[in-house]
Amino acid sequence: MLKKVCREVTVEKMLPFGQSARVGEFFELRFENPGWSGWRPGQFVMIRPSDWDQSLIWGRPFSISRVSEAENTVSVFFQSVGRGTGRMAQLAPGDKVTVWGPLGNSFAMEPDTPTLLLAGGVGIAPFVGYAEQHPHPEKLELVFAHRLPRECYPYEDFAACTHSCLEEHSPDDLPRIIDTLQHKVREYRDGLILCCGPTPFMRTVQTAALKVGARAQVSLENRMACGVGACLGCVCKDGKGHHVQTCTRGPVFWAQDVTL
Repeated sequence: MLKKVCREVTVEKMLPFGQSARVGEFFELRFENPGWSGWRPGQFVMIRPSDWDQSLIWGRPFSISRVSEAENTVSVFFQSVGRGTGRMAQLAPGDKVTVWGPLGNSFAMEPDTPTLLLAGGVGIAPFVGYAEQHPHPEKLELVFAHRLPRECYPYEDFAACTHSCLEEHSPDDLPRIIDTLQHKVREYRDGLILCCGPTPFMRTVQTAALKVGARAQVSLENRMACGVGACLGCVCKDGKGHHVQTCTRGPVFWAQDVTL
């Protein structure tokens, strides 16, 4: 088991995405590695900027996007959607943040098995590190569904994999996207399927995988407060209807072991 670390570290870079599309709400935050001895794609980290006051008590959870040994940094990708992430988007190099992690479990990685990565929106984040760590990226295929322009996301990091996009311009595109997801799940029924994104997106994948008996994992993006199983704010139901903590039992679950 990897040792968890809680430490105040320095922000190294804040990189905006989608600026030419005038979106301006997607960012990659790079901060000093707090001293992790290792990590696995699919794990997450809790982050709380050191200058937050009592109006923002809890940290925020983020999938670990990548860890750079050369730069000694950890990166997370996020969208500014609320008070916490809005304040985080204002961080600058030299600012301090308290981080604890790496937390949770990880995606399965089977080097010789054809693997399908299904990402919806910011759910693409954990697959950046997965693709970088995989010893045979030619066995990976990414299918990425998104609403905002592709340049808002780290899509270019998947050049070594087979990759394609499903852009949703209007609700009329949903049947086409759902049909493509179902087709891809059937295509990989004898391989490995990994999924991260909005709950309806993952529910579609889960239903399709269970129908054809495919091996699939989903990564939940539940709201969290502590990240270590104490507050019970992130509970979900497992496949038997029992309440379990997403932060410690997940965030990655086999499709048959979680209720979405």
